[in-house]
Amino acid sequence: MSATQTHPSIRPLLKQYWGFDRLRPLQAEAIDAGLQRRDSLVVMPTGGGKSLCYQVPPLLANRTDVVVSPLIALMKDQVDALRSNGYPAAAVYSGMTSDDRRTVAANVAAGRLRLLFVSPERLLTPGFLRYLDGPNVRTFAIDEAHCISHWGHDFRPEYRRLAELREHFPDASLHAFTATATERVREDILHQLGLKDPCVLVGSFDRPNLVYRVIPRTDVYSQVADVITRHKGRAVIVYCISRRDTENLAGALQSTGFRAAFYHAGMTPDDRRRTQDDFARERIDIIVATVAFGMGIDRSDVRCVIHAAMPKSVEHYQQESGRAGRDGLEAECVLLYSTADAIKWEGLMRRSAEDARVPVDPAMIDAMLELLRHIRTYAGGMDCRHAALVRYFGQPFDRSNCGACDVCLGEIDGLEDETVLAQKILSCVARVGERFGVGHVVDVLKGADTERIRQLGHDRLSTHALLADMDKDLLKRRVYDLLDQQMVARDGTDKPVLKLNAASWDILRGRRRVMLRKVDERVVQHSRTQVDSWEGVDQGMYDELRALRRTLAEEQNVPAFVIFNDVTLLDLARRRPVTVDHLRTVHGIGKTKAGVFGRRIIAAVQSHCRTHDLLTDVGALEHAVAPAKVHAPSLAERRAFEMFAAGAAIEEVMHDLQRARSTTMKYLVEFIANRAPASIDRWVDAPTYDRVRAAIEKEPSPFLRPVFEALDGQVPYDTLRLVAAHLRSNAKS
Repeated sequence: MSATQTHPSIRPLLKQYWGFDRLRPLQAEAIDAGLQRRDSLVVMPTGGGKSLCYQVPPLLANRTDVVVSPLIALMKDQVDALRSNGYPAAAVYSGMTSDDRRTVAANVAAGRLRLLFVSPERLLTPGFLRYLDGPNVRTFAIDEAHCISHWGHDFRPEYRRLAELREHFPDASLHAFTATATERVREDILHQLGLKDPCVLVGSFDRPNLVYRVIPRTDVYSQVADVITRHKGRAVIVYCISRRDTENLAGALQSTGFRAAFYHAGMTPDDRRRTQDDFARERIDIIVATVAFGMGIDRSDVRCVIHAAMPKSVEHYQQESGRAGRDGLEAECVLLYSTADAIKWEGLMRRSAEDARVPVDPAMIDAMLELLRHIRTYAGGMDCRHAALVRYFGQPFDRSNCGACDVCLGEIDGLEDETVLAQKILSCVARVGERFGVGHVVDVLKGADTERIRQLGHDRLSTHALLADMDKDLLKRRVYDLLDQQMVARDGTDKPVLKLNAASWDILRGRRRVMLRKVDERVVQHSRTQVDSWEGVDQGMYDELRALRRTLAEEQNVPAFVIFNDVTLLDLARRRPVTVDHLRTVHGIGKTKAGVFGRRIIAAVQSHCRTHDLLTDVGALEHAVAPAKVHAPSLAERRAFEMFAAGAAIEEVMHDLQRARSTTMKYLVEFIANRAPASIDRWVDAPTYDRVRAAIEKEPSPFLRPVFEALDGQVPYDTLRLVAAHLRSNAKS
C-alpha cells in the first residue's frame, strides 16, 4: 500500500504545509520507508522532491527526526522554508547564540520539533549523541549521501563516520538521500552505512525542463554575457575552475552593468554569507563561483547555469547544472568547453595527490581520471544531451528527440571533413619529434618567429608556417578536437606532449577520414517547454507579483524563494485569484501562506486586474481549454499545414521543409490547434491518446509536467502537447 493509502491524512498535510495536491513518483514509497523506519536509499535528481520524503514522516508519526546536512547555509535555508510553511524545524550549528541553543534543546526535549538539522561533525560528538538519547531520536535522514563514497564526486571523510550511528543507536533507521549516484556509488553508500534490508529507490535522472547546450569556448566573457542576456533580471549561476577566474569574470560582468558577484572558498565566512544572502534575496542576479557554491543555496528559481569551464565529472555536471529549474519551469544549462580544461583538471588531480599529507591510493587517481574521461566524452559528443546524461547513470532513454538540447533542437550544423587539416597537424607533431605540447605545435604551424623556435631549428621544418593563414584559436581548437577523438595522444603530466598513436598513423597514411564538428554561429531555438510554461500568464501581473514577493521577503527577513517560488507566481498571474478559496487552489499556497500573505496578494491582483481590465478568478478548466494564440503563419508553416492536412508524417515534413524536429512539432501543434482535425491518429496511436487524455482530465494543473509524471515518464512531451492541443481544439469547436 502507498503512503496515501496507509495514511489518508497525508493529502491534507501536503496542501496545508506545502500547497501541493499530489506526490511525485517514488515519494510515496520513500515516505512509507520513513514511516516504517525501514533503512532506505533514495536517489532523486535535483528538483525531484527528495526533501519532502524525510519531511513528511515525522509530521505523520508525531516524532523528532534528525537530518544530517553538510553545510550550515543549506540547513538554515531549509529551516527558514519549513518554518515559513508553519512546519516545526530547527538547526544546530556553530555560531548560534547560547539562548538559541537552549531554545532548540528545550524544544527537542519537549517533543515540539519534527526535524532537527545538524552537520555530521557535530552529530558524532559524544555530547551531542548523549543529547539525542533523552528524546529517544531513532530516525536519521542523511542528505547528500554520495559524500560518503570514495567513488563519488564529492567525497567527505566526515561522512564515513556516520556508520558509527549504528553503534550508538543499534535500533535506529538510516535513510540516505542523494541527487547524484552511479550504480557503483549507490553500492558503496549501502556498504559504508551498513543499511539493513534497505528500500532502494532510484528516480529518473532526466530533467526534461532543462535545455542543455555545449558550446566550444572561444571568448569566455562575450559568450557568458550573451547567455546571461537571454535571462536578464533572472537568477544565474556561472561556474569556473579557479578563484581568480571567478573574480575576473564577475568584475567584467559588473563593469558592463550586470548585477554580479563572485563566490569562492578563499573569501571570509562573513563575505561568503553576505554574497549568498544577496543572491537569495535577489539583490544580485548572477553568482560567479567555484564549485564550493551551490550546495549551500536552496534557491529554486535559478533560470540558467553556465559552466565557463568543464567540470571534472559527469556527476559534478549533473548536480551543478541541476541547480537550475528546481521549480520545474524551463531553465538553460550551458557548458563552454575546451579540451584545455581536461588537461588542467588532470594536472590539478595529480599535483593534489602528490601534495597530500598521506599517500593517495593510485586506484583513486585512476577513478578520478576515468570520471574526467566521461565528461570529455559528453562534451565532445554529438548525441542527445539528455540521453547521454541519463544513460551514463545506467537508465534507458528511448525518445528519439528530446526537444531540449542543442543537438535535438538542430542548433549544431553537423560534421565537416577535416582530414587534410588533421594530416598537417599530425605531420607537425611528427616533425617536432613528438616532444612538444599543443602551444608549440600551433606556433610552428602558424609560422611564429620566436627565439626558441629558431634555437630548435623548427623554423626550417616543412610544417613551419604551413597553416599561417588559419586563425590561431581555431587551429588550437582543432588540435584539441583531435585529442578528444583520440586521434592523437598526450604523454606526461606537468608539461604534456603530443604523441602519435595508431589512429594518427591511419590518418597520415590516408586510411581514415577525420570528421569534426563544424565551427558555426548558433541560432538558439525555443525548446518544447518554453511556451507551455507561460501559456495564459499575464506578464505585467507576474512582474508585479515578483516585486511584491521581494517586499514580503524583506519584511520577513528570508530569501524571496521562501515566500513563493516562480511556479506559484506564474499560477497566480494565470489564475488571478481575488477570493481566499480560489487562492488556496494555486500551486504552492497552503493554509499558512494563504493566512499570512493572502490579503496582500488578493489586493495586488485586484488592483492590477482593475487597471488592465483583466478577468479574475480564472479556473484551471478555463485555462485548459483556452484558445491558442492567433498569428499570421509563415510560408513554411502554411506548407506544413498543407502537408499535415494531407496526412503527412512528421519526418516527411521535416525533410520537405528542412526544419528541425522541434520546429516541425511546433507547426503540428499549431495545425491541430487551428484546424481542429477530427482525429490525430496519424501522429498519436489511439491507446496512447486515450492514456494521455485520461491523465490530462485527472490533472487540474495547467502544466504538462504533472501529466508526464502521472504517466511515469513513458510518454514524450511532444505527444502530450499534441493531445493537449487536440483536446483544446475540440473543446473550442
